[in-house]
Amino acid sequence: MNLPSRQEIEAELKWRAEHNLHSFYPATGSLRRELYVKHMQFFEAGARHNERLFMAANRVGKTEGVGAYETALHLTGRYPDWWQGRRFTRPISAWAAGQTSKTTRDIIQLALLGQRHGTGMIPADDILDTTPKAGIPEAIETIYVRHVSGGRSNIALKSYDQQVESFYGTGKDLVWLDEEAEHGIYVECLTRTLSTVHGEPNGIVLFTFTPLWGITDIVREFLEAPAGGSKVFVSATWDDAPHLSPENKAELYASIPAYQRDARTKGIPQLGSGAIYQIADEDILVKPFDIPDHWPRAYGMDVGWNRTAAVWAARDNETGVIYLYSEHYMGKDEPTIHTEAIKARGAWIPGVIDPASKGRSQKDGEQLIQCYRGAGLDIQTAFNGVEAGIYACDQLMHAGKLKVFNSLSNFYSELRVYRRDKDGKVVKDRDHLMDAMRYFIMSGRDRMMAKPQPAEDDYQGRFYQRTTEHGWMLN
Repeated sequence: MNLPSRQEIEAELKWRAEHNLHSFYPATGSLRRELYVKHMQFFEAGARHNERLFMAANRVGKTEGVGAYETALHLTGRYPDWWQGRRFTRPISAWAAGQTSKTTRDIIQLALLGQRHGTGMIPADDILDTTPKAGIPEAIETIYVRHVSGGRSNIALKSYDQQVESFYGTGKDLVWLDEEAEHGIYVECLTRTLSTVHGEPNGIVLFTFTPLWGITDIVREFLEAPAGGSKVFVSATWDDAPHLSPENKAELYASIPAYQRDARTKGIPQLGSGAIYQIADEDILVKPFDIPDHWPRAYGMDVGWNRTAAVWAARDNETGVIYLYSEHYMGKDEPTIHTEAIKARGAWIPGVIDPASKGRSQKDGEQLIQCYRGAGLDIQTAFNGVEAGIYACDQLMHAGKLKVFNSLSNFYSELRVYRRDKDGKVVKDRDHLMDAMRYFIMSGRDRMMAKPQPAEDDYQGRFYQRTTEHGWMLN
């Protein structure tokens, strides 16, 4: 057996010291904890409140420095001497959840475990085991963590796209929700913590998000919560994050759409009015061209009796540019009619659909998505975070990564009237293709595939015949 060298041992010790849980919020230095006033307020409030919301600007450390940090403390029981928040004296059972399985892997899992397990917030020596998540490469479903008491904590990584039913279950000591969830999911998570365990108080719910969805029911509940109740929120701006330099702030500010600046820089629920996609025609519209067979494609679909709409997209993998190249825009017809129109663009093309399709049908109330699947469409429900979807589309447009064929007349008509009212709410009128685009951008890009090519034998069999005299000849 080859023993590690002295240099390797020293490197390992240095690595462990740099990634120790307690390297965060030091007593001295330019990033000392006394400068993180809002973060400290949030932690301390845990001693008095079971439900806490850290409603903060982007890049202030809400995921890693707040959610992952406190979660790791509770999992390990390794509280720093200065900690004045909630403490658990035993191993805990917890959940952490994000928008999708992939964002949970790329954000929450990364914050807790690191790219290399043990380089995240949970110390390497305290990670006892992990179990993989089926269907998502490199994703973890459960992390088992050593607790200082000698027992073992566990945390399951979940996602909102698993639907509210996946949040049914047994009691939890801690639930950390990173990014805003639908109200039903929040209620289920809260219910899981409302049971006394081992004679201790109720569990806790941590919410960390930037309020891009505006004044939602969840935001309103926290804003209007009575003093001394179970709920409390702490708002943090860029000024509360000493690790952001003036140069960082200027660069970030320039990239944020005007109507999102209060939410993304100050943690103020998003408001605003006027056109949503403020971009010149020449920066987004292009002349139609033939889509190469090897470009991957998918579509997004919005459903309804008055109007059913779909938009098809193809990606140039060399440049990363996505082109919206075809549209379907029809109302007051049965799913079979829409299905035929969709298949005409290529029955092999996968799609994503309005999640409301799981709960209604244009005609009889049956699950509409099952109608379309039964008719042969390869389709899945999409994530329906409106503000997150709008932001993603806007960023791609302004980065030159999302283009639209100028032949899509209905799409263009909707694009130019897609707007917010005086209260900052998206006007729900003539927005079907805008919704379809959001569904594709948020959920359809992961489903894109190139046109299947026939096997070589099939190709030859269909187009050629072999003769002794002339070799391969066209049929």
